Amino acid sequence: MRKKVVVFGTGQFADVAAGYIFNSPEVELSAFTVDQAFLREDTFLDRAVVAFESIEETHPPDEYQLFLPISYKQMNRLREEKFLRAKEMGYRLFSYISPEAHIDPTVELGEHCFIMEDNVLQRGVSVGDNCILWSGNHIGHHTTIKNHCFIASHVVVSGSVTIGNGSFLGVNATLRDNINVAPRTLIGAGALIIEDTEEESVHVGSKAKQLSKRSTEVDI
Repeated sequence: MRKKVVVFGTGQFADVAAGYIFNSPEVELSAFTVDQAFLREDTFLDRAVVAFESIEETHPPDEYQLFLPISYKQMNRLREEKFLRAKEMGYRLFSYISPEAHIDPTVELGEHCFIMEDNVLQRGVSVGDNCILWSGNHIGHHTTIKNHCFIASHVVVSGSVTIGNGSFLGVNATLRDNINVAPRTLIGAGALIIEDTEEESVHVGSKAKQLSKRSTEVDI
């Protein structure tokens, strides 16, 4: 039986998510939902749009799953709030894992993950609940990504890194091995992180500098 899924939102992110679901033969995209205050149209992509406040009546949790492709706004708090509310309402949260992602058999995935194409998750990686990994990331061995995180495209996370709840990693960010990214850390595009971060800290910019040492004198 095909899974019947209702997608939250009618913006670009919902459109992207719908594109993946439309190509999945095991999933039926049944409808879209938004908060009543943002209900501007009756249909989106030829599917009905219903108010989130009344979704239990129109699409009950014993028949439908919810998919919440919500961005990193407010350091992922909006997506976290909707995730927790959906759980309270009794919904199962749908996960989409691209068949074009390489995920080692030892990887542990939480509930409601959206992992796009060309992600590489190596041996021993753990991903928590409600995480989004955009396309083309490398997640090194034995790394732990905790709940409600958003990792943008082409991020390189080296081995044995811990990424705390609600963190955001921007496009092309690079994290060295064996560091701890504290909860709600914001790492900007192209940033190089080589040491532990502090909770709710912001890290932007990356400019290389030449050292006085020769490369043969450096222990890497």
